Amino acid sequence: MLTSKQRAYLNGLANQIPDILFIGKDGVTDEVVYQAKAQLKARELIKGKVQQNAPIDAREAANELSKEAKCDVVRVIGSKFILYKKNPQKKEGIL
Repeated sequence: MLTSKQRAYLNGLANQIPDILFIGKDGVTDEVVYQAKAQLKARELIKGKVQQNAPIDAREAANELSKEAKCDVVRVIGSKFILYKKNPQKKEGIL
């Protein structure tokens, strides 16, 4: 669970990174969950976007991915969302 200060800090960091996870017309599939887990392990902080033709909105996608990937939702705004998961293998993480 993140504190409000941690969320604000992570949100500021996420402004500089591009969207790397996209939810399309099939919604949150196993492949999307696999990509999210791999990207979270590599980067700790990822930003995603829900396309217009997706059957779910950004809040639902972020909540579903956070359950599947065991990560925290930093922020959902419009069609974009930010996810964070600490990588225990990295000595110096983001937080």
